[in-house]
Amino acid sequence: MSDAGAVALDSLRGLALGDGFGERWFHHANREAIKMIKARQIPSESPWYWTDDTAMALTTVHMLHLHGQIRQDGLARMLAATYQADPYRGYGRGMTVLLPQLAADPSMWGVHARALFGGQGSLGNGAAMRAAPLGAWFCHDLDLARQQAHRAAEVTHAHPEGISGAIAVALAAASAAASRAGPAPDPRSFLEQAAKWVPGPVGDGIARAAALSPDTPAWKAADLLGNGQRVRASDTVPFALWSAAHHLDDLPAALWTTAEGLGDVDTTCAITAGIVAARTGLAGIPPAWLGLCEPLPDWTQTLASA
Repeated sequence: MSDAGAVALDSLRGLALGDGFGERWFHHANREAIKMIKARQIPSESPWYWTDDTAMALTTVHMLHLHGQIRQDGLARMLAATYQADPYRGYGRGMTVLLPQLAADPSMWGVHARALFGGQGSLGNGAAMRAAPLGAWFCHDLDLARQQAHRAAEVTHAHPEGISGAIAVALAAASAAASRAGPAPDPRSFLEQAAKWVPGPVGDGIARAAALSPDTPAWKAADLLGNGQRVRASDTVPFALWSAAHHLDDLPAALWTTAEGLGDVDTTCAITAGIVAARTGLAGIPPAWLGLCEPLPDWTQTLASA
């Protein structure tokens, strides 16, 4: 069995579950959603379809499965093909511009990614939301995880903030996966380690997350750190990492806590669950949840085969 593939598959399954779980809350008004979340009443609409978060994470993992590393021209080509095959997964505005361009000429990803948003590149959360399984894959080497996350992110996100978000999530997932055989890291230490590796607004947000009191309620943490509503990495990653850090042994609790923050809830839940599942797999997830979640493609089973 490929240890890297098996751990990445755990993270990928968690990410897809979190994505589908989070996406369902958009079908309920905020007041109704909060009432259901506090009552731990799951959204029963079936299936829990996953979004572009999972679609792009699947593509990233497929690249690693084929080549063991990120090949940027190839990743550009694969992301574009994934989009063309199913463009109705809720892709953000930048990706609906960029990915058709990459389909025409994937080798020009650097030019096209830098041209987005008036030439600053994307500082959104699209690279971060797909990064947890990559971090799980390279959990044996944090520096390699950082390098590979950077390479994967800059294919679509040329702005340093977008890249930093991906690095932060990858390193958090790598750290979670590396701790599988022992006790869960202390939340503050876990977050401080992630912040140390990440410059700029994303790292500053994670440092603020580390400094929050352990009894901070989720709604307050989301208010202080951001809940993804601004659809940028610095407004999304710190809260998702905070949720993960405080629930590294309890994936269902991590998802409920993240959902309480509302905002871009499919993405925050995808990031949080991808990190926690890198440590726990799907342990503790109620069978009903698994039955509701849209399944992953059949090829993913080969990640854990001998």
